[in-house]
Amino acid sequence: MDDEQDVYPAATVLVVDDTPDNLMLMTDLLKDRYRVKAANSGEKALRVLQGDPLPDLILLDIMMPGLSGHEVARQLQQDPRTREIPIIFLTALASMENEIQGLELGAVDYITKPISPPLVLARVQTQLKIKAAADFLRDQNDFLEQEVQRRTREVMAIQDVTIQAMASLAETRDNETGNHIRRTQHYVKLLAELLRDHPRFRHSLNDESIRQLFKSAPLHDIGKIGIPDHILLKPGRFTPEEFEIMKTHTTLGRDAIQRAEDQLGISVDFLRVAKEIAYSHQEKWDGSGYPQGLAGEEIPVSARLMAVADVYDALISRRVYKAGMPHEQALEIIRQGRATHFDPDVCDAFLDCAEQFHVIAERFADSDQDMARHQVNLQRITKNP
Repeated sequence: MDDEQDVYPAATVLVVDDTPDNLMLMTDLLKDRYRVKAANSGEKALRVLQGDPLPDLILLDIMMPGLSGHEVARQLQQDPRTREIPIIFLTALASMENEIQGLELGAVDYITKPISPPLVLARVQTQLKIKAAADFLRDQNDFLEQEVQRRTREVMAIQDVTIQAMASLAETRDNETGNHIRRTQHYVKLLAELLRDHPRFRHSLNDESIRQLFKSAPLHDIGKIGIPDHILLKPGRFTPEEFEIMKTHTTLGRDAIQRAEDQLGISVDFLRVAKEIAYSHQEKWDGSGYPQGLAGEEIPVSARLMAVADVYDALISRRVYKAGMPHEQALEIIRQGRATHFDPDVCDAFLDCAEQFHVIAERFADSDQDMARHQVNLQRITKNP
């Protein structure tokens, strides 16, 4: 028994019995090996179990006045805090039916009175070993779950930082994209949330896909990094040749993201969405857009959402070469593009939440400092074509 005493020196056993002699007998039997708590009724046992620390094992008499051992066990099983404490029933009832009933209530063992001290000690020791192993596994599972959550947070943070770094790189070329990417990010999320229960979109819009849309949206214009300054920052209309070069930003963006994904060596959902948006947000519902001339349902849902968000923001945003269009006028232009430029249902959703778009635009409005930086860039390009 010395080895057993060393294995679980800190274990606590709660003994519950309404007979003082039985309490004294069990306490004397166990006190040299374990910490022993005693309760002379089911009610007192429940009060003891409301405090800390909880016992590692309960020896519970069945036949007691007031709350029986069976009722105490039922209440302990219903409480997540006490559900995992093993119970050994002590009883003079020796029938198989009583034993089965106790085990069905969650007891781990069943000892009949009068007790055999060596048998009690052996069964207590066995159940404490089992509980110690279960606690260890539970702690390991909790640790692993926390570790998975921590690693998941790290991966998501790395994704966010990567996107923001790439988007910030675009800002160094074109200052107007700074708050534009923030506004369009929130526009797209708003549209997606409105359309998630629509019959045409419920298969593709859910919590996870909307999260990916929000995360990926800042990369829609990442391809502009590859457009020469004298075109990207031109303060007037493009020539046909310049416009053809400008249109390549969709392909440049898609290819840049694809190369990043190739370097990872695995397919990543948020990069797939980012490629869709970058490559196809200039497509039009009637097939007159670019780069592929896709029409209708051929256009990815993510790109259809971004098309509305991008055009609205371009219309209302002031630039050094143009004033921002009033909100109401931008609404009318979007409305006129229904079923030609834009998916009609996406357009309708936009019109339904247009005032919320306006709130987002005001929240992330371009500052005078942004405009001043853009003016410096334009002057630089003018002097050094």
